[in-house]
Amino acid sequence: MNLEDRRLEAVERESSPERFNIAPGSTPGARETLNPMEKAERHEAMERTITGMSSSSSGSSSSGRSIERCEMGVSRMATQRDDVDLERHPTALSRIQTGRSQHSATVGASLRSRTATKHSRTPLPSFGAGKPYPPNLPGREEYVVEFDGPNDPLHAHNWPLKKKLPVAFTLGYVTLVASFGSSIFSTATGVVATQFDVSREVGILGVSLYVLGFATGPILWAPMSELMGRKTPLLVSSFGFSIFNIAVAVGKDAQTVFICRFFAGFFGACPLTCVGAVFADMFSNRQRGLAITVFSMTVFSGPLLAPFIGGFIVESYLGWRWTEYITAIMGFLGLGLSLLFLEETYPPVILVNKAADLRRRTKNWGIHAKQEEIEVDLRELIEKNLSRPMRMLFTEPIVLLISIYMAFIYGLLYLFLTFYPIVFQQIHGFNAGVGGLPFFGMILGEMLAGVFMLVLQPSYNRKLAANNDMPIPEWRLPPVIVGGVSFAIGLLWFGWTGYRADIHWIAPTLSGLLTGFGIMSIFLQCLNYLIDAYLMFAASAIAGNTFLRSLAGAGFPLFATQMIQGMGVQWAGTLLGCVAFVCVPMPVYFWLRGAKIRAKSKFAPTFPVASQAAQDLRSDSEEEKLQ
Repeated sequence: MNLEDRRLEAVERESSPERFNIAPGSTPGARETLNPMEKAERHEAMERTITGMSSSSSGSSSSGRSIERCEMGVSRMATQRDDVDLERHPTALSRIQTGRSQHSATVGASLRSRTATKHSRTPLPSFGAGKPYPPNLPGREEYVVEFDGPNDPLHAHNWPLKKKLPVAFTLGYVTLVASFGSSIFSTATGVVATQFDVSREVGILGVSLYVLGFATGPILWAPMSELMGRKTPLLVSSFGFSIFNIAVAVGKDAQTVFICRFFAGFFGACPLTCVGAVFADMFSNRQRGLAITVFSMTVFSGPLLAPFIGGFIVESYLGWRWTEYITAIMGFLGLGLSLLFLEETYPPVILVNKAADLRRRTKNWGIHAKQEEIEVDLRELIEKNLSRPMRMLFTEPIVLLISIYMAFIYGLLYLFLTFYPIVFQQIHGFNAGVGGLPFFGMILGEMLAGVFMLVLQPSYNRKLAANNDMPIPEWRLPPVIVGGVSFAIGLLWFGWTGYRADIHWIAPTLSGLLTGFGIMSIFLQCLNYLIDAYLMFAASAIAGNTFLRSLAGAGFPLFATQMIQGMGVQWAGTLLGCVAFVCVPMPVYFWLRGAKIRAKSKFAPTFPVASQAAQDLRSDSEEEKLQ
């Protein structure tokens, strides 16, 4: 265990010596000689101590606390980060996998954290009015509200489909608007540069700063969504997003336009950060495949839909400012839909609302939810939202290399906002509106990739069922390999068919089928690979990944024009295609060696296949008999 975990154990020992068989006055850290029964009790207590930090978000209290070795669906999930084997009911493990038990590792600390212990050394203030302090609650756990079993209708997993679909549609639309806003400004960069008397490269900052807002936004929205729930951040961000887009539209100078574009991206980052978590709250692993695929298609379709819409607006009498007015109107529509249909899905906050309702109706003010025991610890928040993601990004080979690959793909997505206009407007002579229509080739390619993922889903589900619902992360990688080859071929195709006007425009347009297919396949499955590989630390892995790829998305447009005009369309496409081919062996290597790399990781849990899990269970039973 690391220092923080040892500190937590010491605090638990000091506060509850009877739970750990420590005589009063003895040294908490001293080792005791325990008989087998005492060892079992101590192990059970330690498991409760560690799993209790995330039990409030496990979705089912019974699955969060039940530790049954005799059930065949149970398997060991151990990490080298601690010395304790964590065993989960399959339902709880599934929900850990989807990332819904992250809040205690992200937003703060429990009441027994090191911060609470430091404050407890100061004298308590008087209770007031001469009254003595009341006695403690007879048993705190008896006053903690929980879900009524795994089928509790309050839990978002158990909502009827007619309740889930409006929420999913609303969030898909909000995400589409946020990604749409990132690229619609690209059609106005030349006009903005002329109007404010700046260079075109400076005008492109309107796109880059927006994407940079995507990089910094999760620093606020991720912990906020895990402390206050999903609904509040999504409502606040929709309002802020719309307001800052209006501010861009009415900006009187370049500085105002660029600064407000950054904050529009900052607020627009919330759906990209939270919507995947909301889908994980609502859908099981098997249902999640379709939901996440559709969500990813909205993320990538938005930047490709915007250029032709923005182009027609800029070419019309409306002018460039209406690109931002339209985005703001779409944002306010998303806010209205959210107010009508969006409901809280985060299990700990659902329990907070349940506890508040029970307190009002029973007048028993001791009733509370586990989430209400959370204290915001600034040091831990910085550690777990800044330090850990950066540490994982630069010390975990899987996170680093996958993030570099995804950053390259994401950067090219925004580089295409410059590449396509050069080919179709400057070479083929299309206007800004018609010149954006070839992006539909890439959109169609992304849709084909989505269908490809759905076709593969039944096969993945069968393998998952055969392995006792234990995901093997490397199962996600074959589509990445196929998508990588497709993407590289598409880049070469685009470069060598788009550099001359006498080659029909349909040829470079059709190359978008391969590049769009590759973008979607690589991005979606690499994201799933990181989630499956790191589970309880997936939030940190994704945060580091988001930071790096957003930097690429912000930086690539800044040098795109110089590279393409300096090298020529064909050789720029060749360079990018060759780099894409160089990246193809990366997922192949992880497919072959990923399990061994994860076994050496301090953050990645290790999963045995079904046969090994059964063998472990038999070994555990034999050890118990011997004891």
